Amino acid sequence: MEKQHFGIVGLGVMGENLALNIESHGFSVVGYDTDAKKVENFKNRTNGKKVVAAKSVADFLQTLDVPRRILMMVPAGKAVDAVIGDLRPHLTSGDVLIDGGNTFFADTDRRLKALEGSGILYVGTGVSGGEEGALRGPSIMPGGNPDAWPVVKPILQSIAARTEDGWPCCEWVGNGGAGHFVKMVHNGIEYADMQMICEAHFLMERVLGATPEEESAIFAEWNKGELNSYLIEITADILKKKDPDTGKPLVHVILDTAEQKGTGKWTSTVALDLGIPAQTIADAVFARMLSALKKERVAASAVLKGPAVKFTGDKKEFLEMIRKALFCSKICSYAQGFQLLRAANVEYKWNLNFGTISRTQPWPTCCSIHTSQMSSLHINRHGEKL
Repeated sequence: MEKQHFGIVGLGVMGENLALNIESHGFSVVGYDTDAKKVENFKNRTNGKKVVAAKSVADFLQTLDVPRRILMMVPAGKAVDAVIGDLRPHLTSGDVLIDGGNTFFADTDRRLKALEGSGILYVGTGVSGGEEGALRGPSIMPGGNPDAWPVVKPILQSIAARTEDGWPCCEWVGNGGAGHFVKMVHNGIEYADMQMICEAHFLMERVLGATPEEESAIFAEWNKGELNSYLIEITADILKKKDPDTGKPLVHVILDTAEQKGTGKWTSTVALDLGIPAQTIADAVFARMLSALKKERVAASAVLKGPAVKFTGDKKEFLEMIRKALFCSKICSYAQGFQLLRAANVEYKWNLNFGTISRTQPWPTCCSIHTSQMSSLHINRHGEKL
């Protein structure tokens, strides 16, 4: 049986796309999932490529070249521990096991300690860029056992996104849970970035009376300058979209509730623990929590009426003030994130290289935005102002 270079456990969209990305860079892949339907879908999607779909853990492990390089793309928490429990008895010294999910960094530390003395090289890595990034080039933040890095470096750097000067958006972050910590802060900054974009939208709509189509043109123009980022780009795209059923702007129809995966909350909690004032990130988390209080907000809107706003100033000047405020707020958010990284570096003795971290990551520019965030917590499904 021909051996495969790389294994992936967890064949959701992220796992599938990463497999295709890895294969397109000259490395053969074997994938496995406990869900037989996902295995079959994976097999169909990768037909004709140097990719194998395994039907069992034993089949998966036997297909891998030694030392085995295994990436787990499963939900953070118990699922990761379950996969480790299934694989560990069959792994040998020198095998590399990578957790690519949004795992809390302390859990990565715990798993590293549990594997000490086993010879298994454990890595906790952030993977940023969403489904599209997984397929075409994500930002990757590996940390954990440093002995693992030479084994996986050629593959991970080959599939990563590239900076304009060709530098791979993947470099070793540090020992322990450093990789997942950097990804956590990355996501926290993203939370703040999205909330600030929402507030810019709110000011344009409520103070200047701009339509979503007009806002789209404004954001598109901003994306040509110092605010250039993927988030600004897709904000402009979202504001142009119409609801196919009503013909109304999509942003006036979608439900104004934003979900969260926990990383923004973790960032805020850790900032409190380390005594770092990351209020921009924390306020963005609170805004998402506020959006979940749908019934309370609807009831309050029937009783509490805000003042009517009639703008009489220079709209062009005010728009420039919004743009500058957004840019300044982004700088504050990034500064707070790096302050948190600096404090964690001292606390956990990771020896982080901040220059490398900033250079190898597009930061929130490579992340996706929920269209529900664009409601800025003020518009419900029926277009009523809350």
